[in-house]
Amino acid sequence: MFSVITCIRDDHDWRLVLASAAVCLIGAMAAMLPLSRAQECDAGRRKLWIAASAFAFGTGVWATHFIAMLAYDGGMPISYQLGLTALSFLLSVAGSWAAIVVASEGRGRFSRIRGGVLMAVGIASMHLTGMQAIETQAIILYDPYMTLTAVLAGALLSSAAFHAFFRLKGPRRLLTSSVSFVLAICALHFISMASITLVPDPGKEVPATVLDTSLLAAIVVIAATALILTAIAVVFIESHLTDLRGLANASQEGLLILREGRIVDANERFQALSGWKLADLVGKAPSAALTVIQGQNGPGERLLTTSSGKQIAVELNTSRIVYRGHNCDVLAVRDLTERRQAEEMIEHLAHHDVLTDLPNRSLFDTRIRQALQMAERKNSKVALFYIDLDRFKTVNDIFGHAEGDRILCKVASILRRVADESDTVARLGGDEFAIIQPVGQQPAAAQKLAAAILDEFAAEMDMARDPTAVGVSLGIALYPADGREADEICNNADIALYRVKHGGRGKACFFDAEMDEATRARRQIESELRHAVTRNQIHVSYQPIYDAQSGEVSGYEALMRWNRPGHGISEPDVFIPIAEESGSIVQLGEWVLREACTEAARWPHPLKIAVNVSPVQFMLPNLCERIEAILNETGLEPERLEIEITEAALIRDRDRVMATLQRLRSLGVHIVMDDFGTGFSSLSNLRTFPFDKIKVDRSFTGMLEHDAAARSIVRAIIGLGHSLGMPVVTEGVETETQRQIVLEEGCAQVQGFLLGKPDIEPSIKLAARKSLLSSTADAGALPIPWRRPTRLACE
Repeated sequence: MFSVITCIRDDHDWRLVLASAAVCLIGAMAAMLPLSRAQECDAGRRKLWIAASAFAFGTGVWATHFIAMLAYDGGMPISYQLGLTALSFLLSVAGSWAAIVVASEGRGRFSRIRGGVLMAVGIASMHLTGMQAIETQAIILYDPYMTLTAVLAGALLSSAAFHAFFRLKGPRRLLTSSVSFVLAICALHFISMASITLVPDPGKEVPATVLDTSLLAAIVVIAATALILTAIAVVFIESHLTDLRGLANASQEGLLILREGRIVDANERFQALSGWKLADLVGKAPSAALTVIQGQNGPGERLLTTSSGKQIAVELNTSRIVYRGHNCDVLAVRDLTERRQAEEMIEHLAHHDVLTDLPNRSLFDTRIRQALQMAERKNSKVALFYIDLDRFKTVNDIFGHAEGDRILCKVASILRRVADESDTVARLGGDEFAIIQPVGQQPAAAQKLAAAILDEFAAEMDMARDPTAVGVSLGIALYPADGREADEICNNADIALYRVKHGGRGKACFFDAEMDEATRARRQIESELRHAVTRNQIHVSYQPIYDAQSGEVSGYEALMRWNRPGHGISEPDVFIPIAEESGSIVQLGEWVLREACTEAARWPHPLKIAVNVSPVQFMLPNLCERIEAILNETGLEPERLEIEITEAALIRDRDRVMATLQRLRSLGVHIVMDDFGTGFSSLSNLRTFPFDKIKVDRSFTGMLEHDAAARSIVRAIIGLGHSLGMPVVTEGVETETQRQIVLEEGCAQVQGFLLGKPDIEPSIKLAARKSLLSSTADAGALPIPWRRPTRLACE
């Protein structure tokens, strides 16, 4: 150790020694930078970075050695052979490359040590070759032990440097590994220099082709500094450019760089979007790939022509930058394909049915107006079909919505198949479809299409074999015969469909102004009935029911009345059948029942209240629960409620209706057979279910005075009631003769205009009647059975 220090102190110029150490440090740092970069790259780029690192390291080692040799003073003039000097440089670079490859790419625990050993061997080879390049009149003698010590020291320090490089992070990694390599190089060089001895040999000749030390010094300093600085510059510049290009390639926009109107560069996104390679674009004008559309010359939408000739819509924006020392234009190209597809999808969904993909009502409204406008210009005709599916609700309720959706898709497929390309097939909602037929000779073309639809449904929807099959009904209106406006045509097609649905279904029907006038009125009633309750147009009147013997009021019947705007009081015979067909009777009937129970609960006397229940209401599975809930809600005793039904209710589902009647009877509610003697009267019904009362229809009462057969029927019904233990009520008593006849036949109760008209405030009348009867009794007057109570009930 002391010999090394003595060698540096006595045999070297310390200023050059410091210079060699500085060059060595710069070379080591220049080598570590690309080596760090190599760890972040793929396999192909890693090899290039390792080569750059080896070149920088080898150059630094070589420059360190020869600068230190220039600092050495052996006591005699020294020069260097050119060939061996150049060979020493190559050995330095090659040894550095081998060591870095083994240390960075080798696997196993000792790859760093093997790399350090190879680095020491490479440095020693360069050192010994450089020493052999010395030309002087002396013989160089080596101390083998000191030389071996120098190699071992270099190996240990190089291994430590590799270990620090691959274990540490950040600035510590660069600094620690660089310093360790400097120590390794300097230790190997100066220990080796301390081991040599120059033995003068005056007879030795020095070749003429040698490098003078001053010239070598200049070459070494200039070359080493230039190479090392170049290596450092390449690291930073390449890293900066690579990051910028990577950032540009990561952009979702295609980028074109233009200088003087010509393409000089393009990122990978533009090349992928256009299919053009960079070599195909460089030097060309951007118009070679981008086409102006919509008359735009600046930023905006363009058409990009790909290498395959396909054109796609793009959005173009421009900016200016300094690129490669020149002012350049940047064209940012954004692909609009996905945006256009999304917009088209949104537009499609807004105008088409999601399930069947047919035009929806919105697009249908547009198409029908367009068709009528075109027909007006061409003086042609248009047929409009309104289509409704028969049995669809039943299929949907029984088999579920999934099966219902399948049926709707099948129907849509059938309608598409039979319609022409010029026709518009639309789904208006639910099971309602429509077809606009804008061409063809009418009405022949409409008749042909209607026949095709019915035939196709008959073939595809065989209800005898397929329980999920549905039928179809068609209503057809023609332009301009059935209307000149879209709304009028649609309304008339709907009216024609309505007539088909209520006249047998499964057919096609053209609109007929005269035939459909009644249908229009019927539909109007149906529409107004849906809102009659909410608009306070429905009220309940109460007609008294009298005991035939005593003349006392035994109860009331609740009668529904509709004060229809513009028409006055509508007769129940007019609107009740329509309400039953449309289903609105369910809402109306429940409302009347609640009103009647509420009113009866306020009466001062516990009289019975009779309420008619439609056969449609008996189709409800929870009818009994609804009646029970109304009784609980209003506080009316069940024994005071009489439910009047007709035998029509027993026709649809006899067992189910009978079960409902039994449940109502168990609640305490009385069941009355209404309109007995008409329609479906059957003695088996009276035998199966013990009704609490039988009501003779008013049609027989009205003929009692003039028709012996009617009187016989009434007598038979009253006798039947007596034999079965059922009280009989005779409705429609309007004359005294009629009253006397039913009284003589033994009728228990009577009801009619003779005795009392329907009243909207029976509770007030009852209170007045009670007060007046009390005063009459106090005067000792005998009660007159009919006249006086009748007047009181009708006042």
